[in-house]
Amino acid sequence: MNQTNSSIKIEMLSTGDEVLYGQIVDTNAAWLSEFLFQEGFLITSRHTVGDNLQQLIQTLQERSLINDVLIINGGLGPTSDDLSAEAAARAKNESLILHEEWLIEIERYFKSRGKTMPANNRKQAMLPQSASILDNPIGTACGFKMQMNNCILFFTPGVPSEFKEMIRTSILPQIKLNFPHVERSLCYRLATIGRSESELATEIDQKLAIPIDIIVGYRATMPIIELKLTGPLHQKNQMDKLWEQIKAIVADNLLYEGNIAKQAEFELAKIVSTLLHDKGMNIVIIEQQSAGMIGYQLFESDAPIVKSEVNPLLVEDPSDYFLQMLTDNKADIALGLVNFKEKNSQFTLIIATAKQVLQFNLKYIGRKQNRQIEQQILSTIALDGLRRYLLNKPIIGPNVWLEVIE
Repeated sequence: MNQTNSSIKIEMLSTGDEVLYGQIVDTNAAWLSEFLFQEGFLITSRHTVGDNLQQLIQTLQERSLINDVLIINGGLGPTSDDLSAEAAARAKNESLILHEEWLIEIERYFKSRGKTMPANNRKQAMLPQSASILDNPIGTACGFKMQMNNCILFFTPGVPSEFKEMIRTSILPQIKLNFPHVERSLCYRLATIGRSESELATEIDQKLAIPIDIIVGYRATMPIIELKLTGPLHQKNQMDKLWEQIKAIVADNLLYEGNIAKQAEFELAKIVSTLLHDKGMNIVIIEQQSAGMIGYQLFESDAPIVKSEVNPLLVEDPSDYFLQMLTDNKADIALGLVNFKEKNSQFTLIIATAKQVLQFNLKYIGRKQNRQIEQQILSTIALDGLRRYLLNKPIIGPNVWLEVIE
């Protein structure tokens, strides 16, 4: 029988005051979680420790008693606040020794760039006695591996490009070698608009019987709600059935299926761009409150834009203006988000072609948001309206945050 990935405890330990105090975002931790998941392994916990030697020593000793694999990120540089190697040695009651083979690599690195190695870089070749080197083909900080309390510890540089390369080429193969019978996890994902997390969760819980080892998860990036179904490979048939049932439940609010990007709005823009290209239609975009956000997202998605403008258009019937824009720019379709009224959050969505101008007077009735989130909400509503139009669906779908004004 396969060993389940949940029975293997893998923890990431991020180090550094700049990470602990939020001066930089720990993108390495997010990347590692996603990368290992795709390879069938789950990160079971994450910790962050500052540049404090005693705290690092204590944390390594404690966490190595709990985990099977500990991936330590950062603290391998040449400066005095890079403490990972010294902490590892002290945690295991070892000495730091010079690893000549890595010192040669550092000297070669600088020589290839026409420079002499600074004396303090020698520190990067001082590793715990029992450590074995993990190659860093990009930078001067070698990674290293050691065993402590039946836990495998991998020490990695903090520079994202160096960290990712070391994980891919050195650490992942060793994890697979040590845990060869891990069962892969599956994750199905989709994005919805117009329904809240609690509403979706209530309906799914009431209608579906979810096995204990299959998890339904939700993530809000207003106004998009991501829904995902996660479970072990041996439950694939059951997950496939559940997924079809979930898609039926959210059908009227489904934006797209598949991996959700960190900036989910760009996924929607990419879909709209593809539909425009498929139909051979170029587009004019006219925005007010969204302040160019729709045009930017479509531009970044390689949409066939012939004109994009921000225009404080405040007229009761802007049809003539849109028709003139189509004619002047020889465009096939125009998308407009205009006539925004700050006082009551009313606005007008317009989709125009030479044959018809569709105008929807709408009101956002959701929770009051800051300007940037409000702009994103309006942009997503507009892009979704255009997507639905291009797919011959009702342009305004069911949406708990929208009211249609007659």
